[in-house]
Amino acid sequence: MNPFDEEERRRGFRPELIDGVRTAAIPLKDEDSDFDALIESIGDARFVLLGEATHGTHEFYRARATLTRRLIAEQGFSAVAVEADWPDALRVNQYIQGEEGDAEAKHAFDNFQRFPKWMWRNTEVLELVEWLREHNAAQGPTGVQAGFYGLDLYSLHASMREVVRYLETRDPEAAEQARARYACFDRFGSEPQAYGHATSYGFEDPCEAEVIQQLIELRQREVAHGTREEDALFYAQQNARLAIDAEAYYRAMYSGRNESWNLRDTHMADTADALSEYLSRRHGKPARLVIWAHNSHLGDARATQMGDQGELNLGQLLRERHGRETFNVGFTTYSGTVIAAREWDEPGLKRRVRPALRGSYEALLHEVGLPGFLLRMEDLGEAGAGLHERRLERAIGVIYAPHSERHSHYFYANLPAQFDAVLHYDLTSAVHPLDADAGHEEEDAADTWPFGI
Repeated sequence: MNPFDEEERRRGFRPELIDGVRTAAIPLKDEDSDFDALIESIGDARFVLLGEATHGTHEFYRARATLTRRLIAEQGFSAVAVEADWPDALRVNQYIQGEEGDAEAKHAFDNFQRFPKWMWRNTEVLELVEWLREHNAAQGPTGVQAGFYGLDLYSLHASMREVVRYLETRDPEAAEQARARYACFDRFGSEPQAYGHATSYGFEDPCEAEVIQQLIELRQREVAHGTREEDALFYAQQNARLAIDAEAYYRAMYSGRNESWNLRDTHMADTADALSEYLSRRHGKPARLVIWAHNSHLGDARATQMGDQGELNLGQLLRERHGRETFNVGFTTYSGTVIAAREWDEPGLKRRVRPALRGSYEALLHEVGLPGFLLRMEDLGEAGAGLHERRLERAIGVIYAPHSERHSHYFYANLPAQFDAVLHYDLTSAVHPLDADAGHEEEDAADTWPFGI
């Protein structure tokens, strides 16, 4: 047998493919200058999407924070938009911008109480938030203030409360009307899933008309010129729009995965666009946003098995709407540890991430033999063209199920079509949660479970 054929059989990859990727790889040295080449590639892009292959990896959070600081300080980016709920993130934003309220950064995270808390309540994000506050203070009252915003739509009840709270101090009669409209949800209790179940199966009438009417009325409001009041109205309108999309989302949960997924990612894309448009008006120039979310939301769905099955995502929508003004960065790892739960709504535990499956992109990048590197797709030469062949790619969310790893965490993708660049960290470690009930080490059963001794 040809020795190259034997090598390909053993590794699952052609040697020239590994060499092509190795040639294009830019080693990471754990320095801020690691991202010089990436910032050069980002150029004038207005939407920089920073992914993650898990929701609990230290190296991903640290790299995103470092790159975010540089984009804000050096390139004029003015917002960090994250896969989190709008009202929860706004409390952090108020702290960052020095508004009255929390005196310490850790208290600004107190609204993040919904599972998975560790996703934002961790030391890596805390340090970035403290830097953002210092950065804003240094800009002075006339400088552009950086902000921290949420893109997600799970906060149905919290967002409705914020709409009422906004109106209470400005128009008590309008607040009472809003309270009456939102009372439509009271009969379903505090769990939005109960609302979705009852209305999807025809047991109760939906509250769609009520939430739509509330947004219409908010959009008709006028405010006296002034940054604070303009901000407050925009935030309230976004909460009202979130209530509309969340109402539809919880009904769609019982119609199939694709519909609810597509509603959620469309909401995130619409929120990013609304935020960009508002900040552009505020600052008198096109706003530039850094967006943090999972690879599965940011990697272009059209290049994946997800897209084949009818799903779209945030990365796809922003590319379709903004073209080359969108720059998309994926993150990968071969093995290590991660914070993830065993089941939904359980504490996050420090879990061992198994080595990537043979033949996957992660296994291929492992063969490059570097502890960490940047791969810009523009640098792939002819030998690296084979990277376009669809391969397995791993995605670990808030739950990690190692015993059903292939089914639970892998899908087929074309990596260079998904992302403009990838940051690979071969051996990674768990993020550092702020809460005492998260981060405990737990050893998963051996690979031979349940048959081994």
